[in-house]
Amino acid sequence: MGGVMKTLQSIRRRMLALTSLVALTLGLAPAGYADGYTAAAYPGPGVVTGDIGVHDPSVVRRPGGGYLLAHTGDNLALKTSADRTAWRNAGVVFPGGAPWTTSYTGGGRNLWAPDISYHNGKYYLYYSASTFGSNNSAIFLATSTTGASGSWTNNGLIISTSSSSTYNAIDPNLFVDDQGRWWLSFGSFWTGIKLIQLDPATGKRLDGTVRGIAQRPGSTAVEAPYIYKHGGYYYLWVSFDACCRGAASTYRIMVGRSASVTGPYLDRNGVAMTSGGGTQVLAGHDSVHGPGHQAVFGDVDGDILVYHYYADNGTALLGINKIGYDAAGWPYVY
Repeated sequence: MGGVMKTLQSIRRRMLALTSLVALTLGLAPAGYADGYTAAAYPGPGVVTGDIGVHDPSVVRRPGGGYLLAHTGDNLALKTSADRTAWRNAGVVFPGGAPWTTSYTGGGRNLWAPDISYHNGKYYLYYSASTFGSNNSAIFLATSTTGASGSWTNNGLIISTSSSSTYNAIDPNLFVDDQGRWWLSFGSFWTGIKLIQLDPATGKRLDGTVRGIAQRPGSTAVEAPYIYKHGGYYYLWVSFDACCRGAASTYRIMVGRSASVTGPYLDRNGVAMTSGGGTQVLAGHDSVHGPGHQAVFGDVDGDILVYHYYADNGTALLGINKIGYDAAGWPYVY
């Protein structure tokens, strides 16, 4: 019976893929899409091979070609790919450790949720130090001209929180707007997602203003922000619900958008993300459990979504899908 069900699921996915291809050709949303897909219509991750065990991935296209991926791990893990499909391990950011982070990690080496990008001839890596369930947390910056393991310079603390704070300084994402202004979104649970402005000359805080851009009153389960501009809108991607429970994870990827980088961000139904709004783009389906902690980047073939998800055995794996936009400008994955 299990084999028959898998065959039927495979046939259904192929039919959905075919109708989605027709829809894409006509500039429409794919089959099953309304206010986000129905779970049965979600595509599987694109084909990736090699060293694909990741958690909280972020990817940058290298100026000379190929890709560099950073993800959560002891001393921050790196992977590389020439074609966005085959990935190989490339060491860690800090082979000698990161002792400046241990007051936030309880002495551990595991560093979280790196955000990697390339500006002004070098790679910028914002990353988190904390322990699970705590907001005694900090975000730091490292830079490198090559991105290679061991080449990274510690540029110090960006922002920290403590048990008396109302938000949590983890899950950073750097966004550079069309005016050349630098912004860092971050946050996890507590009072949600925050935004601060950075000095482009240093990559550090420009002022003391902290803006709230997303919150889930009554739930608090929102984290992993990522801001990406497409057309005339700034899209705020976040993850809702529970991460880090293996195949029992309920993570799902949500989005809202705004005409301004500072918000307000609204979902498809006009609900503000500061009031719990968010339009679902991807959730668990088939053997893909808890997809989330997403990042977005532009490539030669369009906008790309990267994320982690859990397999049936609880292993965290790399997910990559292309992003399309429907006639109203709302994103979907295929």
